[in-house]
Amino acid sequence: MATPLSGMQNRSGWSDIMGPQPIFLLDANAFIESAKRFYALDIAPGYWNSLIKNATIGRVRSIDRIKIEIDKGQDHLTTWTNTHFSNHFESTNQPDVIGAYVSVMRWAQSQKQYTNAAQAEFASNADGWLVAHALAKRYVVVTLEQYNADIKKRIKIPNACQGVGVSNVTPFEMLRILKVRLELIGIL
Repeated sequence: MATPLSGMQNRSGWSDIMGPQPIFLLDANAFIESAKRFYALDIAPGYWNSLIKNATIGRVRSIDRIKIEIDKGQDHLTTWTNTHFSNHFESTNQPDVIGAYVSVMRWAQSQKQYTNAAQAEFASNADGWLVAHALAKRYVVVTLEQYNADIKKRIKIPNACQGVGVSNVTPFEMLRILKVRLELIGIL
C-alpha cells in the first residue's frame, strides 16, 4: 500500500502541489506523543529545536485548537509550547478555514461507514479543524495516525485527509522532507 508521501510524489511532486517548500501542519500527537514516547524534551532537544527553526522560517505550523489540547496537559510540553512555539499556532477563525471546515464536515456526514458517534466526535474535536485548515491553506498535515479503510467508530485524520484531498505525512516523513538530522554530538 502506498504511503501518503509516496502518493504525493505520484501526483507530480511537491512543486506542482504546494510550491517548492510545503508547509507542515502539526497534529497534537506530533507534539504529545513525540514528547512522551520518541523525543522527550530533555533527551532529544534536536527534534524540538528543528520544530522551532522550521516554524521560524514558515515551514511548520499548527492551529489554535491543537494548542488548547496541549495546554490541557499542564506539563513540560505546555511550558515548551508557550515559551517556544506559541506564535506558530494559527487561528482557525478565518473565513477560508471556516468554509473549508463546512466542506470537511459535509464529507464526514456523507460517509456512511462511520457511526453517528464517530461523526459527532470528529465535529467536536480539533481533528476536523486541522484538516480544514490544511485544506484552506494547502498545507500538509503531520500526524502519527494511520489511514484505516475499515474503521467505523472513529474518523481518523488520514481518512479525512484522503476524503477531502489533503496530503498527510508522519512526523518521521516530515523530518526527512525537511532534511532534519538528529545527531549525537560529543560522543567518545
